[in-house]
Amino acid sequence: MTPPTLHDVYAARERVRPHMPRSPLLRHPLLDEATGLTIWVKHENHNPTCAFKVRGGLNLVGAMTPEERARGIVTASTGNHGQSIGLASRIHGVTCTVFVPAGNNPEKNAAMRAYGATVEEGGKDFDEARERCEARAKQTGARYVHSADEPLLIAGVGTYALEVFEELPNADVIFVPIGGGSGACGLITVRNALGSKAKIIGVGAVNADAVYRSWKGPQRVVGDSANTFAEGIATRVSFDLPFSIYKQYLDDFVQLTEEELAAGVRLALKTTHNLAEGAGSAAIAAAYKLRDGLAGQRVVCVMSGGNIDAAKLKWILS
Repeated sequence: MTPPTLHDVYAARERVRPHMPRSPLLRHPLLDEATGLTIWVKHENHNPTCAFKVRGGLNLVGAMTPEERARGIVTASTGNHGQSIGLASRIHGVTCTVFVPAGNNPEKNAAMRAYGATVEEGGKDFDEARERCEARAKQTGARYVHSADEPLLIAGVGTYALEVFEELPNADVIFVPIGGGSGACGLITVRNALGSKAKIIGVGAVNADAVYRSWKGPQRVVGDSANTFAEGIATRVSFDLPFSIYKQYLDDFVQLTEEELAAGVRLALKTTHNLAEGAGSAAIAAAYKLRDGLAGQRVVCVMSGGNIDAAKLKWILS
């Protein structure tokens, strides 16, 4: 697989733009006050599907050949990627099946079905759902869309990076949650091509630390579990293409406990009046955690998604 280029990101914008507007890049005085920082929030939670991944789906499905579309799509997801592929498939008239783990966020499952996708539940976590999906692709010949090992997905989500650097070319630090890694890799691709000096800092969960340990250590590892309520960063493995990018170019990586992630959801709600899911508020939680070293810098936090279910929200607020 060849990593996407800035040219690929510009091409993706032409496929994405007809179906969604630019997402806001906003300052929130209460957030600045709470953190003591100067923060811009990139509100990918305002997108169709309420998550950044919709950009990748619109680009990938929009670029498929008629033959590929006729075969249909299978993919695995905990929700946001599945909604992205489901929406794009509906727009382009493609059948779509999404494999999710047992006990997956029921509201995300309902949203995927509402976009026209067939949702099949099974497996203890995302990685087992992915393995079931890959087996189905081999059986049927459907176009398997990996949630991260797809240059077209990375180029698609890289369109939000274009928006950030066009509106705030002098950004100093950007915090981005990392699950599969497509969001971070989109930022890295655009930053490197434009020559920006901004530091890109990944955010993960202590309870799903395989990606962090793979980035930090001498070799890639597979975790035993990914026991975090933040589905968007709940993975036990790293993926080839994004790992090859962020292993080399990511500036730092912050891990958050479950309480820190929950506090991030509360912080987002209190200071931005936005309802963010665990991964979606992880960036501002990380900025808060590292606030003593960020004074005077222009900080961007990617609010990657807002698809939190009622049960988790009740637990977090209680």
